[in-house]
Amino acid sequence: MSEPQKIETELTFDVPPGYRENERLDLYVTSKIQNATRARVQKGIKDGLVVVGSQVITKSSYKVQAGDHIVCTILKAPPMEIVPENIPLDIVYEDDDLLVVNKAAGMVVHPAYGHRSGTLVHALLFHVGGDSIVLDDAEEEESDPDDDGDFAEDGDFADDGEENTLNLSTINASPRFDGDVVLRPGIVHRLDKDTSGLLVVAKNNVAHVSLAKQFMNRTTRRRYQAIVWGIPTPESSTIDTILGRDTKDRRKVAVIGEKALGNQSTRNQTTGKRAITHYSVVQKFGYCAMVEFRLETGRTHQIRVHAAHIGNPIFGDTVYGGDRIRYGKDEGQRKAFYRNLFIKLPRQALHARSLGFKHPRTGQDMDFEVELPPDMTHVVEKLGKFDIL
Repeated sequence: MSEPQKIETELTFDVPPGYRENERLDLYVTSKIQNATRARVQKGIKDGLVVVGSQVITKSSYKVQAGDHIVCTILKAPPMEIVPENIPLDIVYEDDDLLVVNKAAGMVVHPAYGHRSGTLVHALLFHVGGDSIVLDDAEEEESDPDDDGDFAEDGDFADDGEENTLNLSTINASPRFDGDVVLRPGIVHRLDKDTSGLLVVAKNNVAHVSLAKQFMNRTTRRRYQAIVWGIPTPESSTIDTILGRDTKDRRKVAVIGEKALGNQSTRNQTTGKRAITHYSVVQKFGYCAMVEFRLETGRTHQIRVHAAHIGNPIFGDTVYGGDRIRYGKDEGQRKAFYRNLFIKLPRQALHARSLGFKHPRTGQDMDFEVELPPDMTHVVEKLGKFDIL
């Protein structure tokens, strides 16, 4: 789907006659525009969107002078509108408080400016008969990698006296801060776009708070299955690291520390968060393996980063090096064999197979499990026959 055309708005500033600060153009303009960032203003200047007098200024270092007439062209995406969409959902369980959904690979969990339609939230609103949502006056921001990972525990609570017309929890249904463009009604935790499997969705705020606390306290039970390159050694272990944003590529997450923190804070003081993943090999092929991962924490891309970190990237993972032959020869029939598998499964081979938690109203333990999707099953069958030493 093409991106919506941005709306142009002109802002003008007249530098007063008595101005003597001799400030850089980027600093001056940033101070005059609400919620503007210096980086975004610098990009606008470089792109020729700032005129001083009758001259287009493309250097941020231009010194502002008394009497300057500055015209800035602001490009903004149109307001975010989430309209319920009739998209089929695989509902594993539903009651008055929650839903458990088997999310298909390729579906983004919640809307943002890069994904204005076709998300799980659009489908959920239609399923529960919820109203549309319109978000005004939000600045477009760079989203998190893939947009998914940590459980959603923050956000605004709706006033208990107000009617909830969404029929989903309203925690995270509002922007969390000025400029936030992420709307997540009902979303308690998330999966990457190309990861399939189980998600729990809250229909009301009471259920959401209870479920979010269970994720935060690590009392939920989450097991994933993945096809990885190579056979992990040892075949059963725990990966305990600090994860943070990759300084070389903001789309990625990286291991930035490996020292276990024991009972200390789960957060690195400045840069990252502790991430704990338990794994065990379920089935071995020649150059690949089926591995079960159990999450103790839930960080962005956690399993994918941890698998790559131990030298066993997830099969098909285009971000973390799993989309090429990592073990064995990369030539001839073997190269063609894997190329065909990548065509059949053009994503990371990762599936959230089981999910367990206490029901927020009854306190009853609830556990759900779904089988591998057909694309992963196909790859497993082919590897079992042809991935030989």
